[in-house]
Amino acid sequence: MIRVWDPVVRFFHWGLAACFALAWLTAEEVQGAHEWLGYAAAALVALRVVWGLTGSHYARFAQFVRGPGAVVAYLRDMATGRERRYVGHNPAGAAMIVALLLSMAGTAWTGWLMAEPERQVLLPAIVAPAFADEDGEGEHGEGRGDGAVEEVHEALANLMLVLVVLHLGGVALASMRHRENLARSMVTGLKRPAEPGDVA
Repeated sequence: MIRVWDPVVRFFHWGLAACFALAWLTAEEVQGAHEWLGYAAAALVALRVVWGLTGSHYARFAQFVRGPGAVVAYLRDMATGRERRYVGHNPAGAAMIVALLLSMAGTAWTGWLMAEPERQVLLPAIVAPAFADEDGEGEHGEGRGDGAVEEVHEALANLMLVLVVLHLGGVALASMRHRENLARSMVTGLKRPAEPGDVA
């Protein structure tokens, strides 16, 4: 076995999973906890971006992020059962990581905007006309732009949930196809070394 996932990658992965799950559960009930979980998720995303530029070999974006053509080709191979095993992230997994990072960042940012209405100073010209009524208030009595930001926040949170389900499905499929427990490797950091035909 070789060490693939360093402690920072593993801390980020499980930390973000916990933050998102708990934030989802506290969204309507415990607003203070929900907000702090959002701040924690934003900090984890920032950590992962920095680590993706400066971290260990398999943590770096340059090592695993591929263009759309490579992702489509990998998905096509997956559909026919011909995909190669990657020691690090495969192209579909890499695309999922980017999508999750962007979605979580957007969810945290819109949540931050909602926490203090004065933070939305640049939004009225962009979103208020579509969501405000004649007296300048949104449908729920929020200030201009509040309703729009809340809708975007909820849409991004729902997108995150869809991405998480797809991610879990992809992990399960890759684990079966390549006969290795990818969830366990994200706990231990260890995977099988590259074999003939694998991508190291």
